[in-house]
Amino acid sequence: MHIAIAGNIGAGKTTLTSLLSKHYNWEAHYEDADENPYLNDFYNDMQRWSFNLQVYFLNNRFNQIVDIRQSGKKVIQDRTIFEDAYIFAPNLHSMGLMTTRDFESYFSLFKLMEGFIQPPDLLIYLRASIPKLVNQIQKRGRDYEESIRLDYLKRLNERYEAWISTYNQGKLLIIDVDDNNFMENSEDLGKIIEKIDAEIHGLF
Repeated sequence: MHIAIAGNIGAGKTTLTSLLSKHYNWEAHYEDADENPYLNDFYNDMQRWSFNLQVYFLNNRFNQIVDIRQSGKKVIQDRTIFEDAYIFAPNLHSMGLMTTRDFESYFSLFKLMEGFIQPPDLLIYLRASIPKLVNQIQKRGRDYEESIRLDYLKRLNERYEAWISTYNQGKLLIIDVDDNNFMENSEDLGKIIEKIDAEIHGLF
């Protein structure tokens, strides 16, 4: 069983991954943002480092998926390889922060990898408004995120909505984070768990 959690920067993916991992006693696979050697450079100079960053993420995520499937364990994953390819990289390209040549090289690499992987059994999308994202980004206080611009978050949100509206690679559960405070409210977390149980066990 492979559950993956998708959502914009600050949507609460890591927190939900941790809470669900604890509840189900499943293995958690996190995005290694703090270990990423390109992230600081990228936020200081997006144009120079965008391609390097995206290739690093792509490689990292591909290895994660291979490990998940080979392990045979029940896993909850923080962010998916699809978000890199359909949201972050195209967004950088459209903003003029990644050249067409680099984007095409990146995307052909992703399509090659995609042929070797399976999508998650259940994808959970955390939908959040820009004010909610900003509030949660400020709360966690990561230095490299201080320079994230509002228009960058807005563009990402638009791409997330477009991607989710056409997602057809497996079961999908959408959680509106503006209306569900699972981070601090155990009842709200319980509502999410009930929905996941229903999806996993096919009760409805």
